Amino acid sequence: MIPVEVYEQTIREFLKPVVRFLDDPAVTEVMINGPNEVYIERSGKLSLTDARFTDEELISAIRNIAQFQGVPIGGVHQILEARLPDGSRIEAILPPAGSGGPHMAIRRFSKEKLTIAKLIEFGALTPDAAEALRTLVECKQNVIVAGGTGSGKTSMLNCLSAFIPAGERVVVIEDARELQMQGAHVVHLEAQKPDHRGVGAVTVRDLFKATLRMRPDRIVVGEIRSGEALELVQAMTSGHGGCMSTVHATYPTDTLSRLETMALMSSVVLPLQALRAQIASAIDIIVQTSRLRDGSRCVTHITEVLGLDGQGNYRIADIFLRMEVPQTGAFSLLPTGYIPAAAETVRAMGFDLPECIYRAASARRDRP
Repeated sequence: MIPVEVYEQTIREFLKPVVRFLDDPAVTEVMINGPNEVYIERSGKLSLTDARFTDEELISAIRNIAQFQGVPIGGVHQILEARLPDGSRIEAILPPAGSGGPHMAIRRFSKEKLTIAKLIEFGALTPDAAEALRTLVECKQNVIVAGGTGSGKTSMLNCLSAFIPAGERVVVIEDARELQMQGAHVVHLEAQKPDHRGVGAVTVRDLFKATLRMRPDRIVVGEIRSGEALELVQAMTSGHGGCMSTVHATYPTDTLSRLETMALMSSVVLPLQALRAQIASAIDIIVQTSRLRDGSRCVTHITEVLGLDGQGNYRIADIFLRMEVPQTGAFSLLPTGYIPAAAETVRAMGFDLPECIYRAASARRDRP
């Protein structure tokens, strides 16, 4: 096994053309599209750089990373998923799968923890919406954070974890470790790839099944990608309240459809209507994130799932929605005037939702 210090030194040498970007805390992604084209993302915006590799340098870097991770690369193995010593996530694709040369994307994670206070400062969230989320999380509502690639889903989930009451045992399951949960009693579990003989794999679904026997107060799945969606849904409907996860989806309605599609990837065969009923019962709140045209990230919807209608379709209602402020013309996350069905549960547990929700509901009723 290569010592971490030696690996860190050698990989910096292999990646020398982009080291200056890896050392820049403002850079969140380095995208190497073959040896002669390197883009970076800084403050949410992409820009082309003057960095250049040779094919040999890039392939050597990929092989070095694979060797340290103990995974095969080359031949029939043309895709590499790995991490750098600082936790940055690597996705590399070799030719012939990577047309035009080796391709590599390096997703970097801030060493400074993002907080709800900072999200409010950045304008990604409002104090009222943050207070509503705090109450819903404390009351063990099942929350899905949804959004497109790079929209801030993982960062939002990290921030929401700060609302989990102290003393609760949180088990986190991830395909590759990215979450920085803000709690004291957190157990991190990570899926494992098979070795060079094709054995020893531990999937997210395997970890999920094991987690149910580890006395979790809450289960957090870093990202739902496949059939593990069904296990999460069934856990949510069988007494494991306060579960959280992220999903790639553009709107709240898409989130439920995506969960449905991924649950159908499970080996368990369920009638579609029965599956929909489970999903509608399991998910309480959807927090929708988005990246705006200027590169900034924000929450656009906080939505409650209300079950199914008479035709078997999902019923949802927005509690907060990003919309135009009449007085200023600016956009902000505002209460819609809808009082969530969860308000009764919240009050029964000794909490209450922000007063702005009830004021908006009153103003909505008074409109002609």
